[in-house]
Amino acid sequence: MTAEIRVNAIGLAAAAGSAVCFSIIDVLVKFLSGDYPLYQMVLLRSLIAMPILLLVMVPLEGGYHVLRTRQPKLHLIRCGAVLFANICFYTGLATMPMADAVAIAFATPLIVTLLSVVLLGERPGIWRWSAVAVGFLGVLIIMRPGPGTFQAAALLPFFGACGYATLHVLTRRAGGADSPAALTFYPSLAFMIVSAVLGLSTGDGRFASGDSAALDFILRAWVWPASGDWWAFVALGLTASIGGYLISFAYRQCEAGLVAPFEYIAMPMAVFWGILVFQEWPDLPVWLGSALIIGAGLVSLWRETRNNRPTSRPRPRSLG
Repeated sequence: MTAEIRVNAIGLAAAAGSAVCFSIIDVLVKFLSGDYPLYQMVLLRSLIAMPILLLVMVPLEGGYHVLRTRQPKLHLIRCGAVLFANICFYTGLATMPMADAVAIAFATPLIVTLLSVVLLGERPGIWRWSAVAVGFLGVLIIMRPGPGTFQAAALLPFFGACGYATLHVLTRRAGGADSPAALTFYPSLAFMIVSAVLGLSTGDGRFASGDSAALDFILRAWVWPASGDWWAFVALGLTASIGGYLISFAYRQCEAGLVAPFEYIAMPMAVFWGILVFQEWPDLPVWLGSALIIGAGLVSLWRETRNNRPTSRPRPRSLG
């Protein structure tokens, strides 16, 4: 196994781990969304995740100097992309069926592959394009989209997918100079600041009119968490810190188009959580779609490990 193949394998394992973490986050947000506003979940999640990052992950990477960056403009754009993505996706998740929102959000790997060509100058081969397409076909088979899927609320997770794709591609662009800890720290700091400002300005609920479920989820009044819900907030913080670090590591190590199909692992995880938490047993199309999703990622990995030649990595194009 060549050094490059080993690096890619580690990066793809990190991508798979992040997909597991984010699937847990989706379940927890959906669980809490009936009682708590989005800014409160994000703020408490960030307050729990930040100490883990600063006290565990940063020291493991060599100390606090790894948080320095020479690319503040790029990180500012990344923070804007992930804030936009979170607001859109989680609002969609709270206002429409979870499976619909997650399936629409799986447009992210497709958008990543497209943006990796435009912004990074990568040249995905036919096998990688095919893996992404087959994985997305698996999502469609699971969801069997009908007229009910294409409602106004469905635009929210799609816009979220665009934001996440932009974040991932910019992570790949920034990764050569900045550590995974730095790539995780700046979005976490942005989450903390923005959610705190929203809490201070809208926390009394005066802007929640009740006319829009989406706006109410964003603007409803702050509610002190019930004792039985604290475990969910702690789990949110833990999975957010670990998942954010792993996905930053993955896109730092590997080409964006290579990592993208592995994010489809979250869809089989949604099946797993459905069985474990909600006792929802999948039917045949779900099993078939999951097989296509997993198979697409494995084929992509097989093709990468089969190729012993160094991968061409053109210089990223300027963002202006």
